[in-house]
Amino acid sequence: MDFFSAPVEREIAAALEARHILPPLAARLAHYGMLVLDGNRKLNLSGAKTPEAIVDHLTDSLTVLPYVAAPYLDVGSGAGFPAIPVALAAGITPTLIEATIKKARFLEGLPEALSFDATVIAERAETAAHRSDLRETFASATCRAVTSASASLELTLPLLRAGGVAILQRGDLEPAERHAVEDAALVLGGRFEDEIPVEGARRILLVRKIAPTPLRFPRRPGVPDRRPLCE
Repeated sequence: MDFFSAPVEREIAAALEARHILPPLAARLAHYGMLVLDGNRKLNLSGAKTPEAIVDHLTDSLTVLPYVAAPYLDVGSGAGFPAIPVALAAGITPTLIEATIKKARFLEGLPEALSFDATVIAERAETAAHRSDLRETFASATCRAVTSASASLELTLPLLRAGGVAILQRGDLEPAERHAVEDAALVLGGRFEDEIPVEGARRILLVRKIAPTPLRFPRRPGVPDRRPLCE
């Protein structure tokens, strides 16, 4: 980071404290946010290019905290939202699945920089979900703005154990998309549990794992995104 990073980091921390985040956590989140801004200059990690946008991403990430349980997985982690703020706030060790190598390498450097533990898997979620050491393993999984809601379920539910919950961060949910999510959940061994409004038009969808996911899911890499279930 360059000479100008420190005042920007303080600006982010102050904005977080103004949103009622306690100073010790605000400082750690601000340092992470500064790392994302710095990494964006070289790697185009995230759409968050300004301190204001970083603050919005950080606070939006924290809205999933009440629903996260360990062992915790994040699918399509990108620059680390929401998994890194969740890990810093909850003190849990996340597993991050990120297929883009430059983003996975960035994520691999964060535990040392921020003094926490994490596992980074540089694979497609469609491939990782068929690994015996990962499938039906996690108690919770997040997926933030990666693909459609139905496709996000296909990437998360196979990795959850019975009783686990998929936590999907979405924008405004049209009735047709909600019905597709409900139907896809049933196909994948889940049950649509709740739709929780957050700030603006944002939504958190909760889908509970109630039965093993059929072994044919997820389908081949790229297929869930191109042909979402039940849409």
